Amino acid sequence: MIKKSMKNLFFQSLRTKQTLVTVASFMLFLAVVSFVLFEGTKKNVALTVNGEQQEILTHANTVGELLEQNAIEVANEDYIQPSVNTTISNDLSVEWEQAIKIDIIVGGETKTISTTADVVSEVLAEANVQIAEHDAVTPAADAEVGPNGIIALEKAFEVTLVDGKEETKVWSTSTTVADFLKQHNIQLNEFDRVELAMDELILPESVIQVVRVEKVTDVVEEETNFAVETKKDDSLLKGKEKVVQAGEKGSVKRTYEVVKENDKEVSRNLLNEEVEKESTKKVIAVGTKIVTASVPQGKKVATASVSQGKKVATTSVSRGASSSEEPAQGKEFYVTATAYTAYCNGCSGITATGINLKENPNLKVIAVDPSVIPLGSKVWVEGYGYAVAGDTGGAIKGSKIDLFMPSKSQAYDFGRKKVLVKVLN
Repeated sequence: MIKKSMKNLFFQSLRTKQTLVTVASFMLFLAVVSFVLFEGTKKNVALTVNGEQQEILTHANTVGELLEQNAIEVANEDYIQPSVNTTISNDLSVEWEQAIKIDIIVGGETKTISTTADVVSEVLAEANVQIAEHDAVTPAADAEVGPNGIIALEKAFEVTLVDGKEETKVWSTSTTVADFLKQHNIQLNEFDRVELAMDELILPESVIQVVRVEKVTDVVEEETNFAVETKKDDSLLKGKEKVVQAGEKGSVKRTYEVVKENDKEVSRNLLNEEVEKESTKKVIAVGTKIVTASVPQGKKVATASVSQGKKVATTSVSRGASSSEEPAQGKEFYVTATAYTAYCNGCSGITATGINLKENPNLKVIAVDPSVIPLGSKVWVEGYGYAVAGDTGGAIKGSKIDLFMPSKSQAYDFGRKKVLVKVLN
């Protein structure tokens, strides 16, 4: 009986195990079928994230769910294609690129934008920043934005360039003078200079002046003046001169260093001088002979003499003659006559021939133009009488004479007259 019970328990336990195995196998089968069915119903999607592509099987219904399942947070500036609301279909291609922040520096002011554009010109266009033809942008407009995420834009402005004698208006940015010259391919020669410092910053309305400097050697032949030597000659009347020896110019070859700025000579330095021909001095004899005037008035004789030398010239009229009697001989012509005294404004009282009129107020002396009446000549003047041509005057030119009078009243009374003059010697 006990054996029978044990046998029944064994078979009952065996059946229970078989049942469990069957149930477990069924459950596993269901799980495998469910997994196969689950995986089999996934859609294949090509997802590109920041340029890297991967194949994904997903049950996501929309692109937005797909990105969320892959822990991708989409910002407004991000690039997403197709849109997040697009229904997922098999073999769909989804591209997402995350926007990056870029600083745009214009004229010292910074503007930050988030964009997926990577070419400088596209970024600036998206930021509504205009690039003019002569503006300077770093990196270049057709280059990609650098890893530092910074774009620098220098706005161009007009400046004045004076290169030598040529003045032009050119475009520039806020750069140094040295960089400006390099940008515009302006070469400086050895002696050229720029009026601004090379490290000075160029600003609007700046004037960059390039002075073109040239040093040349100039060899010229030049005349040299002769020296003039004067010698006193007591055989000549005072005021007369005579050339004893004619002067002759010499010549010299001179070598100069000439500095020109913008083709204009600014300095000339003598480097060497070589005499090619010596000059000959000019010798002039200067008269020192003084005239003595002696004019008889009846039996009385008025005489004045000033001696400056060994010889004295004397003019006289014979004691028997009248001082007003017209001589029979002599070169005669009419002149305009005025009168003066030894005390006129600016007068020294000493004539051109050395006669002291203040000490000899009764002398008969006339001022003449020596080219018409030679100094020292004995003359007769109508209404004045015998006299000596012993003086000159700045206003006495041509057919004019000036009569010496002892007093101003006599000079005023004489006035201006046309008179006959006879030159006796």
